[in-house]
Amino acid sequence: MAKYIFVCGGVISGVGKGITTSSIALLLQSSGYRVSAIKIDPYINVDAGTIRPTEHGEVFVTDDGMETDQDIGNYERFLNHDILGMNYMTTGSVYLTVIQRERNLEYNGTTVEVVPHIPHEIIRRIEYVAHATRSDFVLIEIGGTVGEYQNLIFLEAARMMRMRSPQDVLFVLVSYLPVPPKIGEMKTKPTQLAARMLNEAGIQANIIVCRSDHPIDIARKEKISLFCNIGTSQVISAPDVDSIYEVPLNFADEHLTESLLAQASLPVRTPDMLTWHTLVETIRGVTKPVRIAIVGKYFQTGDYVLSDSYISVIEAIKHASWKNGVKSEITWLNAEEYEQDPSILANLDAYDGVIVPGGFGRRGVEGKIFAVQYVREHKIPYLGLCYGLQMAVIEFARNVCGMSDAHTTEVNAATPDPVIDTMAEQVANIKEKRLGGSMRLGAYPCTLTPDTISARAYGTESISERHRHRYEVNNAYRDRLANGGLVFAGLNHERDLVEIIELPVLDQPSGHPFFVATQFHPELKSRPLAPHPLFIAFIQAAIAKREKSA
Repeated sequence: MAKYIFVCGGVISGVGKGITTSSIALLLQSSGYRVSAIKIDPYINVDAGTIRPTEHGEVFVTDDGMETDQDIGNYERFLNHDILGMNYMTTGSVYLTVIQRERNLEYNGTTVEVVPHIPHEIIRRIEYVAHATRSDFVLIEIGGTVGEYQNLIFLEAARMMRMRSPQDVLFVLVSYLPVPPKIGEMKTKPTQLAARMLNEAGIQANIIVCRSDHPIDIARKEKISLFCNIGTSQVISAPDVDSIYEVPLNFADEHLTESLLAQASLPVRTPDMLTWHTLVETIRGVTKPVRIAIVGKYFQTGDYVLSDSYISVIEAIKHASWKNGVKSEITWLNAEEYEQDPSILANLDAYDGVIVPGGFGRRGVEGKIFAVQYVREHKIPYLGLCYGLQMAVIEFARNVCGMSDAHTTEVNAATPDPVIDTMAEQVANIKEKRLGGSMRLGAYPCTLTPDTISARAYGTESISERHRHRYEVNNAYRDRLANGGLVFAGLNHERDLVEIIELPVLDQPSGHPFFVATQFHPELKSRPLAPHPLFIAFIQAAIAKREKSA
């Protein structure tokens, strides 16, 4: 019989529910339990694929092709195993299923209502994950903040689960304790109100995780204990840390696992966190810098930088840097600025490596192509991801193979040299506007070309990587590109699709220290305990450039 732990947020958004969920899951897994994690997003979108990254952050893609919230990526990175599409739901997906079932007469003439039928569908999905994964614990993160209208139906489902089986359902409230600078005192009142709002939904928190700039003191713990109806040992201090990977260790020091197990009427076990301690010690110990630039367009939101747009790329860079004993210093460069003033491309010389990540549409395209040309010609290590491969192929076709008007049909349908073109099965989808969830999504096999950078990095001939795209390298141009010196280092033989391109290494004509681009998204499979091999190789090349320049 699985135990269920619901994680809710209070006071502000972005309080850290995803990392809290991931950390609790890791602690329980390290205590010997089978653990899975579910993310619930309370919006009407059926999945995360149709939301712009600057509004909602990165779209994370699972092996089975579900476009999900970035927190699924956090779960995978902490638990070090794959999470599938069934572990993700939205308001839209739940309502869509209920409506489809009603249309198919599966309710046998019953009047279908928001309550109880929507909560029943939510519960069905949660219990299905527990059964399919054979989990001892399933953690369910409910997006949004307690008190919002949007997530009430999910809280109702959770309340019904606890009412039916109180010994098997626990609740964690992640709340924020501000320290107003003009007052200089940590305030508990917002958290008290959040706990009360949760009570209004018929739910009493078992654990309150107190997020703040500083550790919470015993006086604040006692006040929250008194006014929120829990013991002081159930009030967990969660101060800001330098690395998210420190959070599980902080929770372990607060004996969070023991408290949860005791409340779940299970034998208390102390988690074995030795491997995680070693990881955190490594993170804290690296001081030698490596400078990496990300040339993109999805990180500007008003006056702020939204790094969540590329969170998996950032984490993959960090994982590979720690593996190589260096500390990554990441800089965001706006591709549109290179379009407006190409003379500033020389600022790329200051970096040890450059990444062009995924993206869609025409905005910033020429700036990305300019950046790719500069790093190719100036021998700066380059890693292109999805759109970064397509921009690299366009740049190579234009400036090496003499196809000056080469382009992608995504941006210029009338280009005389469509070196990047719509995938055959995507033509009808685009024409008929079947756009949601219809890209080439999920994991596909790839065969590596022997003696290439990629083959040496992976150390194997066959790989499987995750995709999210509608456009591909046009096979009609492969011979011309190859004759110009482009290396096709990875192919999907089932569809005859290009998956990886490279430039030859330096001791060959048109050689380069490291120029690799992938049609897939390798960052989605990088984990702190298992960094991705292509990112490891990229960081090694960046270190070599830095040492050569010193």
